[in-house]
Amino acid sequence: MKALAKGEMAKFALPVQAAPPPATSFVDAKGQTRRIADFRGKVVVVNMWATWCAPCIIEMPTLAKLAKNYEGQNVEVVAISVDRPDDEAKARMFIAKHAPLNFYHDPNMALPFAFKPVAAGMPTTVIYGADGVERGRLAGGADWSSKDAKALIDKVLAES
Repeated sequence: MKALAKGEMAKFALPVQAAPPPATSFVDAKGQTRRIADFRGKVVVVNMWATWCAPCIIEMPTLAKLAKNYEGQNVEVVAISVDRPDDEAKARMFIAKHAPLNFYHDPNMALPFAFKPVAAGMPTTVIYGADGVERGRLAGGADWSSKDAKALIDKVLAES
């Protein structure tokens, strides 16, 4: 995996200790409680973002392209807004412009602090294999529609 940390994915960091996702919950567009573990069985690209985060806004179209590229495959892009409850409508409108991404919301901004290590900045993207174990993460914005990102996701997909 480390050999794939180049170009757009140069900041991709392997986990110090391979671990399952935190049990902290968030909600989906219908208000149902969800956890990252609910997506086990798929390669899961978890992205924590907010409407107040300029790099998040720039990167979101590339995450949508990534999701579109892997439609029908065993990959799920889970973009979780950490906007305040007062800004939920704004976040919903923003994500609606980036189909096929679905709206997920962590109104308490608890999930970033539940990761080990903590996801201190936005955006942060954490990738899990189909076995539910973290493969690595990237802190900061990136072009998730790049060939470098595709190579990384393809590698995780091949290992699953």
